[in-house]
Amino acid sequence: MTPTEYAEALQAFFAPFENSYNAGRMSKYMLNKFEFFGIPSPLRKQITGQFTKLNGIPVHDQLDETVKLIWQMPQRELHYAIMEIASRKVYLADDERIHLFEWMIANQSWWDTVDYIASNLVGPWLFRYRHMTGEVTSHFMQSGNLWLQRTVLLFQLKYKRNTDQDLLYRYIKELNSSKEFFIRKAIGWALREYSKNNPSSVLEFTANTELSPLSRREALKVILKKQNNE
Repeated sequence: MTPTEYAEALQAFFAPFENSYNAGRMSKYMLNKFEFFGIPSPLRKQITGQFTKLNGIPVHDQLDETVKLIWQMPQRELHYAIMEIASRKVYLADDERIHLFEWMIANQSWWDTVDYIASNLVGPWLFRYRHMTGEVTSHFMQSGNLWLQRTVLLFQLKYKRNTDQDLLYRYIKELNSSKEFFIRKAIGWALREYSKNNPSSVLEFTANTELSPLSRREALKVILKKQNNE
């Protein structure tokens, strides 16, 4: 199946599940930035699974073209489906794949896809190719692109005790003067997640670093909740 055939088949497979009422509500929730079929997340994942059982997954060297074709289709569920397919380990084992992930982040950009790509595609890829972390994150930061910078803050969300603390804190300090809601929220989210494994470090960092009220509030949620329950 060619990339074009795969993309068209995916769209045709989803189309019978369209729900116009849900679609309107989902589009409104996303500030009318995208069209939707109106398929709830659990059902969407089932449909994606059924599709790949019947049609397989894109050939390794055709993934980039397939993703880019589907990414240009209007329905947001198709973007979700292909980014979930692209998160398979077989695709992450490619030292050039980060270029596709960067393209996905920078196009059709909003928090719903960016956050998934950051922690499920970029994160695992950089964990596999750790020697590339500095180069990739510096490039993302220097791009000036809001969503690539948010990715730098969030790609370690699932690293837990393997989090590169110095890297995380350095980029937070570089971005903590930003007025962007999505940057401030990401700073808090990244710190909150890291606090589950190293609360003392996060407490010390937040005490000695100037953060926005939003970032600080988000960062300390887990720590304060635990303290209140003791």
